[in-house]
Amino acid sequence: MSIVLDPSSQTFADNPYPVYEQLREQEEPYPFSDLLLLSRFEDVEAAARNPSLVRTTDSFMSKEQQLDEQKAANWHDMPNHERFVQFSMLDSDGPVHDRLRRLVMKHMSRRFVEKQRTMIETFVSQLLDQLLETKEIDFAADLACHVPGHIIGSLLGVPDEDCEQLRVWSENVVQYFDLNRSNEKKKLAEQSTTEFSIYLDDLIRQRRQRPQDDLVSALVLENQTGALSETELISTCMLILMAGHGSTIDVLGTGLLQLLTNPMQFEQLRSAPGLMPKAVQEMFRIDSPLPFFHRFSSESVEVMGQNFPAGTKFGLLYGSANRDPRAFEEPDKFQPNRDPNRHIAFGRGAHLCLGNHLSRLDMEVIFNMLMDRTRSIELIEKPKFRTGLASRGLTQLKIRLLPN
Repeated sequence: MSIVLDPSSQTFADNPYPVYEQLREQEEPYPFSDLLLLSRFEDVEAAARNPSLVRTTDSFMSKEQQLDEQKAANWHDMPNHERFVQFSMLDSDGPVHDRLRRLVMKHMSRRFVEKQRTMIETFVSQLLDQLLETKEIDFAADLACHVPGHIIGSLLGVPDEDCEQLRVWSENVVQYFDLNRSNEKKKLAEQSTTEFSIYLDDLIRQRRQRPQDDLVSALVLENQTGALSETELISTCMLILMAGHGSTIDVLGTGLLQLLTNPMQFEQLRSAPGLMPKAVQEMFRIDSPLPFFHRFSSESVEVMGQNFPAGTKFGLLYGSANRDPRAFEEPDKFQPNRDPNRHIAFGRGAHLCLGNHLSRLDMEVIFNMLMDRTRSIELIEKPKFRTGLASRGLTQLKIRLLPN
């Protein structure tokens, strides 16, 4: 049976998992576009942990070759995108990546994140006050889109009234990471990056003059001590905002959809809210919001029993790996109490997601408060999924809330 992998199709967007199942049956990496796809849990996890598989081409390409590749992928002629987005902690390796990661980890520990619980609960409660009056809402647009940006903005020190604009910029920038890089999308990504960087530059200037108890002030201090360059400072702030927006918004939507289409499991959670941390992990597993990441081999590497030369580009399908029956019993079934649950939705190795504690806390608070303040949540229209390979999420999830 031939495999039809078309990330631009609505059929794939609605349900990519039959295609992923076909890919997992292949005995070697599957060629697609300019890379080789890995889809089994064992292979994806091994690749994510392998230090010789890297995000950048610095270790095996000359500057001239890199420029040619950049042009071929339509990543060129975007000065601010190249400065602040194409260079970041996410897209760096070795000592630079390790240094940036340590700096951010120091200020975003699990303990620090847990201290934000009251602030998150207060914001979600106020938002629900409005939405429960409305009763019929688009969960994706009316709730999910507002929470992560506000929370991350608060941590960084962004004024509440600016959080919505930062969400729009983030979405415009992130959309250019998918495989379809049209000139129209390119223009939008560069313009949004430019406006985003100007905003952050002004915020950083304010914090230099009047430091506050926020993440931007902490990173400004790292810049003043020489631990962080000016470009790295803006790029890191931008990455924190972008990384925390889209993926959490997406998994909030798909997570609620799992609850609505699995009413027995939903009632199980209502009767045992202590299961919510496990249920949130299961939401990340069953519909990974970032199902695809690339890696380059910096040297000759063995993958799935074959040798591949330096410069080979691999696509790691986290979304497929997390449904692999070799790693998970009944992988297509949503099980809120699944334990153990060794999913790799947050990645592995050097690029393990730094925001995973905050994202999970957001979700625990939102779903617990939704269950506490409603007697019923009903799906009233067929949900709509976004097309593409780099992210999985809903553009619309219309529901009816029946308050207590």
